[in-house]
Amino acid sequence: MDTPDVEGTARRVGDSRVIEYGARTGFAASGVLHLVMALIALRIAWSKGGGSADQSGALGDLASHPGGRVLLWVVVVGMALLALWHLTEAITGEPGADSKDRLFDAVTDVAKTVMFAGLAWAAAKFAMGGGSSSSGSTRDFTSRLMQQPFGRALVVVVGLVIIGIGGYHVYKGWTQGFRDDLREHPGSAVMALGRIGFIAKGIALAIVGVLFVVGGAKSTTKDTTGLDGALRTLLEQPFGKLLLTLVAIGIACYGVYSLALSKFARV
Repeated sequence: MDTPDVEGTARRVGDSRVIEYGARTGFAASGVLHLVMALIALRIAWSKGGGSADQSGALGDLASHPGGRVLLWVVVVGMALLALWHLTEAITGEPGADSKDRLFDAVTDVAKTVMFAGLAWAAAKFAMGGGSSSSGSTRDFTSRLMQQPFGRALVVVVGLVIIGIGGYHVYKGWTQGFRDDLREHPGSAVMALGRIGFIAKGIALAIVGVLFVVGGAKSTTKDTTGLDGALRTLLEQPFGKLLLTLVAIGIACYGVYSLALSKFARV
């Protein structure tokens, strides 16, 4: 199959109603997960416990409630179809975009494809009664990476990439660049929530990246535990409760914005 056939097939798949409604379900599922993560972060801030403030913690929290398994299967379907939609976007690209923008968008869409496919897989494991801590998995991944040639440098590079992603989130929120993802203006309230949410999530990701850089420099996996570890590190700082509370509110804002994407996203 040549390139035009691949692009044509991807475009037809991406434009189908099943993918559109599935992707919108995925955005809504992402919103729910971020709201649960925000609630867990608040519990951590004010009770020194509360579970794991990351995707696995949110999935586990959902699984523990009545009807949670059913909701998790909705998350699986939504995340899987959202991943498939991003894959079609990576293949087809934005019509009329120049080669530089198209390459950037393709890389971004591929990364989102991997992320949402991973969330679909994790949600499926929790829905089937399994599941594991993403903090432990992240630490194990870092440990294996450090055992490779130039492993410490690779961990530092991973951290710098994550910092870059966090910085991009902050930039996208500050400039309201996310409006390009919307098919229509959702109202000033949603735009304000999106702005706060992107900035807060970017700050949290940047902290994750800094911990990877520090871990690579010190050859330790103690603090390379992903988002949950980053938020708990934030709690240990002066005015930690206040800082973590503000970030949790920001994550909740991102969750509400994601829920709005289920209606307003350009799919």
